[in-house]
Parts: sequence; structure tokens; C-alpha cells
Amino acid sequence: MSDRAYEPNPWELLPRAEELRQRWLEHDWQLIREGPRPPEMHMALDEVLTYEVGRGARPATLRIWEWTQNAVILGRFQSVRNEVDPDGAAKHGVKVVRRITGGGAMFTEPQNAITYSLYAPESLVKGLSFVDSYAFMDDWVLEALRSMGVEAVYKPINDISSAQGKIGGAAQTRRGGAVLHHVMAAYDMNPATMLEVLRIGREKLSDKGSTSANKRVTPLREQTQMPRSAVLDRLVETFDRRYGLTEGAITAAELEAAERLARDKFLSDDWLYLLP
Repeated sequence: MSDRAYEPNPWELLPRAEELRQRWLEHDWQLIREGPRPPEMHMALDEVLTYEVGRGARPATLRIWEWTQNAVILGRFQSVRNEVDPDGAAKHGVKVVRRITGGGAMFTEPQNAITYSLYAPESLVKGLSFVDSYAFMDDWVLEALRSMGVEAVYKPINDISSAQGKIGGAAQTRRGGAVLHHVMAAYDMNPATMLEVLRIGREKLSDKGSTSANKRVTPLREQTQMPRSAVLDRLVETFDRRYGLTEGAITAAELEAAERLARDKFLSDDWLYLLP
């Protein structure tokens, strides 16, 4: 690990920082790490598991995502026309989906993305602003990345970055008594394909919705020289060392609910083209 001294995250400067740190240990965290799923199922599982945690039917959970295909994940308040080139998406077999959190569009290829979700009772972030809660929930990731030689820092409001460039972005929502915090980081990237699929830097076609920022991204493969699986293992190991983890799985009832939600909501034009 680098000997460099890092500036504290915003939440660490709060008078109750130690009490906040202890909140993580009040939960029996469960790990879900399983095989690939379609993009719409990841969207649906995020909603289902958030509400399950909120009503106390599931413990606080860390879920690692794997993907079956290329995808663009739109933020809740984004216009499809502004973000996605339909010809490029069709050419590269990209499924376009919309998530329940805000923020910018993300392009992912299964072998190049590192994605995870945290589901916790809302008490974990009680009293924290969105800026502070983003920093608070990303703190363990910074430790993991620094242990791999990446000089990782938090950039308000929702970026994980380094001196070399942006690594990933987070999005968050609080609903049903729970907080959902998910992150997509670039392990590797294919800029030529991404620029054919996403309309980054192009003229807006609609005056609706928020737009994605054009930021320099330096993927983790370049910064760590580690295999993707080893990066994921280090993330899990760091979380386990700090907060504890037990192996878990999506239940049959959760899976059934997510399949229904994927079909009825996340694959519907009404949801995808909520902002055309």
C-alpha cells in the first residue's frame, strides 16, 4: 500500500464520525456473489432486495454483479435519445435499461465492468446528507483500491477517482426503510465501442433529463495490473475484514419477484422511455 497521506473523507470530519463507523458493525452482512444475469434482472433485483432489507426480511447485503451481455444503464432521470445511439447499440448487442437511482449513463461489457450493490437499513445513513453518505458508503472501497496500489480518492458527489482519472461512479436511493448504494467501476474499457453506443459529447436531441458528464476514465486493469477476479476478491476481502460477511444467496421468493418485476417494469417501454 502507498505511504501517501490521504485527505479524510467528508464524513470523517463530522463530530460523530466514530459513532458512524460503528454503525456498520450493527449489521450481520451477507454476501451474494453468483453467476451472470441479464441487465433487466440486475435492475429488478436492486429494487426487490432494497425493499426486502427495508422490511427486515433480509439482512444487510453486499451483492456482486455479473453480466450476460453488453448494456447501457440509464439513470432514473435521463433521456434515452440524449444518451444512446440506437444504431451503435444494435451493432454491439447492447441492452438499454433504466435503473431506479439517478446519475449518469454507464456502458458496460461483462468482462470489463466491476459492479456491486449495498442494501442496508436506512439507519446506516441516518442524519447524513447525500454527499456525506456517498463518501461514507464508498470508504471501504477506497481502502481496497489503495491496497492494490491505486491512489483512490472520493470526488463529490459520486465519483471514485485517482490521479490517473475516474475509476467509477456511485448512485444511491433511500426507500422503503432501506438505502441502496451501487457502484460501477471500469476494470477495462473499449473506448471505440463506448463512443459508438453512448452519445457522449454529441448534441442533445431532447431538452429532457439530466445528461452524463464526459470525464477521463482510467480503468483498474491499467492501474493495478491485476486480473479482474483478483480485484473482486480484494474488494470482498476488504469488506469482510472491516465489517464481516457471511455467504448468502438470493431466495426463491426474491428471484420470482425480481423476474416478475423485470418483465412487467424494467423491460417495458413505459419505464425505459419514461424520458424519451
